[in-house]
Amino acid sequence: MDPAAAPTAPDLRVVVVTGMSGAGRTTAANALEDLGWYVIDNLPPSVLPEVCSLASGAGITRLAVVLDVRTRSFFEQLSAMFSDLTARGLLPEILYLEASDDVIVRRQESARRPHPLQGDGRLLDGILRERQMLATVRAAADLVIDTSAINVHQLSSRVAHAYAGETTEQLRVTLVSFGFKYGIPVDADLVVDVRFLPNPHWVPELRPMTGLDSEVSDYVLGAEGANGFLNKLQELLQIMAAGYIREGKRFATIAIGCTGGKHRSTAMTEEFARRLRALGLPTKVLHRDVGHE
Repeated sequence: MDPAAAPTAPDLRVVVVTGMSGAGRTTAANALEDLGWYVIDNLPPSVLPEVCSLASGAGITRLAVVLDVRTRSFFEQLSAMFSDLTARGLLPEILYLEASDDVIVRRQESARRPHPLQGDGRLLDGILRERQMLATVRAAADLVIDTSAINVHQLSSRVAHAYAGETTEQLRVTLVSFGFKYGIPVDADLVVDVRFLPNPHWVPELRPMTGLDSEVSDYVLGAEGANGFLNKLQELLQIMAAGYIREGKRFATIAIGCTGGKHRSTAMTEEFARRLRALGLPTKVLHRDVGHE
């Protein structure tokens, strides 16, 4: 029998790792491999259905494939690849790695490597071209991770949070506290503003502390509206979680912001994480901007 025509086992989980050059695809792939995934780098999309059939026949249950613009026919093949896999009963997940232009420039220059789409132009020209080419893929991604402000260990930790376990009908949540003055996290599925709460920054004894300190946490969570707000946010997430699971989306990144990302957002994020874990939802916390001030 032609392996490409063979039915694919429904318990095979496939993750397509893609995104911007310099955003951390290699680190993410290495993290998946450390978690026991079978990882293939730079595979032409057209042969992925056949590879999935072969993987199923070999008893492989978790397959990760790194796809990027080095495969010149990437975009022409991508639609056909997903259609073929869907016909085989597979719904591949997309992990998309993102980073800001200035961070990618710094990383590419540090590595002393040209951008794959740079040609005879500037590095920024290649980055812009790649970002435009990947826009549709990014929009369809199941999980977007912005690596601009995190290190390789934090990226590996986020990948492990999302992909360490087997497939479950349960949403995996990442909560990110941030400061609006430093920009909204581009990988957030939902952005929440807690600047309506009293700011501990204006309390002299609390100013040098963070929302991780009990004095600040008690001040923020004891403010009028804080508890009710978290109750409503929990109800909203439960509605979103049910819909995400129905649509095959297993991940949600929720960004909770205040002015500087030091006091209110940090305290509210920690408390919301505690509530979600009490409900049994796997929840990871990242405080993006603590330490900026």
